[in-house]
Amino acid sequence: MAPWLTDWRGRYTGRAAALVSPANTQEVAEVIRRAARHRIAIVPQGGNSGMVAGATPDASGDQIILSLRRMDGIIEFDTDSGLVHCQAGVILQNLHDAAATKGRRFPLTLGGKGSATIGGLISTNAGGTQVLRHGTMRHLVAGVEAVLPDGSIYDGLSPLKKDNRGYDLKHLLIGGEGTIGIVTSAIVQTVPALVDRCVVWVGVESPEHAYRLLLFMQTRARERLEGFEILPQRALNAVVKHIAGTRAPLETEHSWHVLMELVQDDPNQSAPATLATNLLEQAIEAAMIENATLASSEAQAEAFWKIRDSIAEAERAEGPALQHDISVPVAAMSRFIIQESPVIEQKWPGTKTVAFGHLGDGNIHFHVKAPVGVDTVQWYATDGKVITSHIYDRVVAYAGSLSAEHGIGQSKIAEFARLSDPTRISALQAIKNAFDPLGIMNPGKLVPLAQMPMSA
Repeated sequence: MAPWLTDWRGRYTGRAAALVSPANTQEVAEVIRRAARHRIAIVPQGGNSGMVAGATPDASGDQIILSLRRMDGIIEFDTDSGLVHCQAGVILQNLHDAAATKGRRFPLTLGGKGSATIGGLISTNAGGTQVLRHGTMRHLVAGVEAVLPDGSIYDGLSPLKKDNRGYDLKHLLIGGEGTIGIVTSAIVQTVPALVDRCVVWVGVESPEHAYRLLLFMQTRARERLEGFEILPQRALNAVVKHIAGTRAPLETEHSWHVLMELVQDDPNQSAPATLATNLLEQAIEAAMIENATLASSEAQAEAFWKIRDSIAEAERAEGPALQHDISVPVAAMSRFIIQESPVIEQKWPGTKTVAFGHLGDGNIHFHVKAPVGVDTVQWYATDGKVITSHIYDRVVAYAGSLSAEHGIGQSKIAEFARLSDPTRISALQAIKNAFDPLGIMNPGKLVPLAQMPMSA
């Protein structure tokens, strides 16, 4: 079980009494019924690629891991509606590949697409690089099937456009991190395959220039703009240093970089490369950008995206760092990066900030690298905690969120409880208590436990 007891980042390691891997929904239900009978806590797990230790058991050794990895079948693909019924253990990349064979695509992607599962993506309401146009996982799920804490099976798979029968259980389960039920299968929405795309790499002076470019592109090409990512030169340097086969897209060095993707999914639309060229010429004249290049082939387009998708891996190779998945209003994001980054580096000498990610939807991954030579465990426990609290305090001051797309898990639960409106916490606890009165479903994740019943 060792590989399944530690989270992807290597920050949390737990123990488990067993790992069970059911093959279908009925077996999941039977496992949960027995666990409820004996008051055994269950930790659901998909690809174990989460960022907040939401699928890692605690240190007691009393919990069991329930892995959905064997439930990896695509049950039905309706090419007319574009709806796909798949089990929770389907790997995202496999869904992409299956959709491609039908002339469709599933418009959610992220760096961990080779290991992330559909169930995990639903349970954390994952985002990724295409949220700007298509929304988070919540917007792409038309129906879910789940096993509830008493072992009963909730069938919400009918993809109704209108359903006014009270509380929407589907939306409680999406983003619920397995705390009120385990998603076993889902109906997800695909979209037509692209006719063409143009991936653009741009060098800019500052995050403010990147924000101005975003507004410019949205005004002129909102329905064609599918991705808009920002990263600093130091993130690009780390990728080129640690990730084989990568190189800087521009010959010139810039303080900040923007990665954009313009798409064509209708034959009647203009070619995205033509659109991009015209808009970039205007942006240069308006002094928004310093340099730019268009990917000349699909291979080069993938190479540009590989840089963005490899930042987390490269940063991990660089050494210990604190990772913060935050969001603030889009209009405030550039100001947050510009104003808050130097404050941290000044207050904690030796640290370096790296802010990158989805500027288009206000979600930035704000990393703080540890000073060279520190004792990692001690730094995480001392300065690391203080820095994290400082960052989340600043996020709240900007009317933001301490979790944009990765969830709360166990790594953020204390700060979530500290900073959240008591009304929000009370509502979450009430929902958790109502669904899971025994407290056996992924305890210690998402919902602060102050008012939760004790589980054996």
